[in-house]
Amino acid sequence: MSEPLNDLTQALIEAALKAGAGAADAIAVRGSSVTIDMRGGTLEQAERAEGVEIGLRVLIGGRQANVSASDTRPETLATLAERAVAMAHEAPADPNVGLADPDQLARRWDIAALELCDPADEPAPDALAQMAQEAEAAALGVSGVTQVQSASAAYSGRTVHISASNGFSGGYARTDTGLSCVAIAGTGAGMERDYDGDSRIFASDLRPTSGIGRIAGERAVERLGARKPPTGSFPVLFDERVSGTLIGHLLAAVNGASVARGSSWLRDKMGEVVLPEGLSIIEDPHRPRIGGSRPFDAEGLPTRARSIVENGVLMGWTLDLANARKLGMQSTGNAVRGTSAPPSPGTWNIALTQGPHSRDDLIAQMGTGLLVTSMIGSTINANTGDYSRGAAGFWVENGEITYAVNECTIAGSLPEMLKAIIPANDARAHLSRVVPSILVEGLTLAGT
Repeated sequence: MSEPLNDLTQALIEAALKAGAGAADAIAVRGSSVTIDMRGGTLEQAERAEGVEIGLRVLIGGRQANVSASDTRPETLATLAERAVAMAHEAPADPNVGLADPDQLARRWDIAALELCDPADEPAPDALAQMAQEAEAAALGVSGVTQVQSASAAYSGRTVHISASNGFSGGYARTDTGLSCVAIAGTGAGMERDYDGDSRIFASDLRPTSGIGRIAGERAVERLGARKPPTGSFPVLFDERVSGTLIGHLLAAVNGASVARGSSWLRDKMGEVVLPEGLSIIEDPHRPRIGGSRPFDAEGLPTRARSIVENGVLMGWTLDLANARKLGMQSTGNAVRGTSAPPSPGTWNIALTQGPHSRDDLIAQMGTGLLVTSMIGSTINANTGDYSRGAAGFWVENGEITYAVNECTIAGSLPEMLKAIIPANDARAHLSRVVPSILVEGLTLAGT
């Protein structure tokens, strides 16, 4: 029988303290996953993985070290702890590292209310294969689709437990079921591809498999005949599929680690306007059945809803304990970690205020410009916010889509772009990053 994860993390902490650590925390993750890839109506690849990963952080007088392993034998735990303590003695001192005070820790939480784990049985491989096969068949049924690059169905389940020498101990289980399809239209040098997919905590919430394949096929066909757009200054509409990247750049800039290093273009903007009036970015880690929900963070602090931006004004940084101490602030309960690294700041579920108009309304409003449906690469200057990214999508003339576009570059200044965004009302509520299509005026396009 597998050892309970809470026993495993407690054994790691005891081994660390015995080896000479002043304090320690540990994380253990037990997981399994199955991935099925179909092509041409037959099985192309099937993968299954399962195992336990452990991570241990030790702290000695302002010095810390992190070690990880996939071997959970008692002798390995002792060796791991000894190595971690030896590493910590050689690490540079940082007065800001350390565990939470006991009175900061989460004490009560309702795991069941978050619905992070599907109670249904793990799907059989042949059920996943059927899902992928149906998606592939639907894509091939779209006129103009010449082949399906991939149709994949996957399931994963994992249990996480975190313990610390300050008395914290807590864990939860989580599942994910997903389906994706990549279709190719056209032949030779004129081939174009596009995709669709869905991933949910509860398999019963997945969109119909045939619909995913059909949309992937239709999107690929729509891209036939793609060419470069003109060069100049034009409005750009970021489709809901990619608009979250814009908000993601803002979230990266409010990350406490970047702010504490002085490498964020928002480092001096607390309390200033960063979005148009009326727009807010709300973080809520307690939304049921959403991938970014958590009852507590990786340092055992309770998670809570907060405004990152409120009515256009930047309200706060995203902080773990160490970076909060560096900045003379309090943690926001946003520590994340894996087994191989100590905690660092990260965001949970976020949502941008939606606008009153549809994406089609914004297309009509923009007149002539670019609708972006995919992004390629990224050049973002963390200190200045200078923005440059490759893009593909559709050219809009007189408020109507006229032809597909590829091989172009969008450039601008993130601070100015974000202050002028116009959101649509088409965000998907089940995502952990709920961001609608976003229109930005006057960006520089480099095409022909």
